[in-house]
Amino acid sequence: MIADKKLSILIVDDDKFLLNMYSVKFEKEGYAVATVTNTKEAFDKLREGYRPDILILDIVMPDMDGLMFLEMLQKEKLIPTTVVVLLTNQSQESDIQRAKELGAAGYIVKATTIPSEVLREVLEIYEKHKK
Repeated sequence: MIADKKLSILIVDDDKFLLNMYSVKFEKEGYAVATVTNTKEAFDKLREGYRPDILILDIVMPDMDGLMFLEMLQKEKLIPTTVVVLLTNQSQESDIQRAKELGAAGYIVKATTIPSEVLREVLEIYEKHKK
């Protein structure tokens, strides 16, 4: 789907099973994947200079929800060129709208999307926003 460049992907989710499943899925397709289980780890990684091509982010997490995290990322301008995709079970229209207001390029509901579809949708969102 994406030619030539090996994309880097950061997945932020407190569910270790899902982190492992999605990282394996993306790595099998040749992408460089980093995972963290909370927003503090994600901030540390990004503040140290890591700049993923794609950030996949859950909303419901124990330390700080994904929307608040995204708001802080925007304020600090940590990832201005990163394509952000929310991957969450939160399907309320207000959450989807807020994510878009905060610069999310896409929104995928976990419960209605199988892992191979997540892979395809994330890459389609990336391609669409990098044109």
